[in-house]
Amino acid sequence: MTKMHKFIAIFSALLLLAGCSSSSNGGGDAGSQKLVVAATAVPHAEILKQVKPILAKEGVDLEIKVFADYVQPNVQVLEKSVDANYFQTKPYLDAFNRERGTNLTIVTGVHIEPFGAYSRKIKSIDQLPDGATVTLPNDPSNNSRALLLLAKHGLITLKDPSNELSTQKDITANPKHLKLRELEAAMLPRTLDEVDLALINTNYALAAGLSPTKDALLIEDKDSPYVNYLVARPDNKDDPRIQKLAKALTSPEIKAFIEQKYQGAVLPAF
Repeated sequence: MTKMHKFIAIFSALLLLAGCSSSSNGGGDAGSQKLVVAATAVPHAEILKQVKPILAKEGVDLEIKVFADYVQPNVQVLEKSVDANYFQTKPYLDAFNRERGTNLTIVTGVHIEPFGAYSRKIKSIDQLPDGATVTLPNDPSNNSRALLLLAKHGLITLKDPSNELSTQKDITANPKHLKLRELEAAMLPRTLDEVDLALINTNYALAAGLSPTKDALLIEDKDSPYVNYLVARPDNKDDPRIQKLAKALTSPEIKAFIEQKYQGAVLPAF
């Protein structure tokens, strides 16, 4: 083989490798436009599915990874296994960042899920018996949220009813002698047959077939400060793909979808 032939052979091989590399990434720009977002199933993943065709027109291929808990979506963003997540409120994010020394950041607010209390044993909160067993989330922000809801309706008294970081240690009065049991948020719907009252995040309530507007004995009002946010890292929050997602999530089309699909169980925050 002449030197020229060797040169041509090597050059051709390099071109072939370059072509393979491009194909494995989805083909040039198409590969770089993929966006992976972690979410809980209801309503976050459902809303993201509505966004997917909107982003496709913008040249972004949205991949949705569904998680059943509130920890892994943040961990996955930190580890750069996913680009962003959509499932949490600011108090939850603040608590996560504070406890783990991380700096995940808000991109945009999308919706509010009024937090509610449910029961299969009583039809009205007035029927809640003395010494009732009540389950509530064990993560700091949602635990505080549950306590604030109980306090607002006079079931307990808190040292500071406006403190979004209230804990059971801040309870100053418990006239009904409620037995408060803290569990992982995803487990709470499963306790309904065993306890008198369960305080459940709306995403898990919806997934369990509960209607917050019909079934909740107590529920936050429309002025709830617990907006659900799209969250990313400081190094990628301004990425054009994530900004396109933020714009799509707060578009008139998505606002209409949320209002029509959830009938007040989920409210647009924009």
